[in-house]
Amino acid sequence: MVRLDIVSDPICPWCYIGKANLDTALRNRPDHPFEIVWHPFQLNPEMPPEGMDRRTYLEAKFGGKEGAVAAYKPVVERAEAAGLVIDFDAMQRTPNTIDAHRLIHWAEAEERQHAMVDALFAAYFAQGRDIGDRATLATIAGEVGMDADMVARLLDSTADIEDVRARDRQFREMGVSGVPLFLVAGRHAVPGCQPPELWEQVIDEILAQVNGDG
Repeated sequence: MVRLDIVSDPICPWCYIGKANLDTALRNRPDHPFEIVWHPFQLNPEMPPEGMDRRTYLEAKFGGKEGAVAAYKPVVERAEAAGLVIDFDAMQRTPNTIDAHRLIHWAEAEERQHAMVDALFAAYFAQGRDIGDRATLATIAGEVGMDADMVARLLDSTADIEDVRARDRQFREMGVSGVPLFLVAGRHAVPGCQPPELWEQVIDEILAQVNGDG
């Protein structure tokens, strides 16, 4: 197996699209060699714990609705091309994602990390749920087969908060300033939202090397 580390934030639309494109390639190459592990990166590390009204956030970041519409136009186009739904009208809050990252971290131990990332992306972008709300996160954990009551208790503690923050800092110290970032075999960095065709090419090249054809 070849490790594919993905640095991401569940409120990053390019991460949402990038994962969908990768998943398309993985379906087209079912013999792919990847073992996938997700890692935390907060787009808004200074976000208040309770999050922020999304309109207020967009006005601060883009100078108002028109600026936000212009900024998100390519996002909408790429999402549609990837077969994804983004319901901007349903998104009422921009959350602090530290707890969502803790949930992704815990899901890895139960081999449910990929499903958890899927569920968080869908909750935020397609369903308009507040993934900064701990009760919502516990419910999502239950939906992917984790123990919702145990997750709720963990979320109400400080478990793994410092670990998640330290991992986030580590990537920033490595020079990461945006996500998604894909690290292939710990050596090759593939930044940004890449099309399925690129991942299919990467998989084909790896398999050729493994099989002695390269």
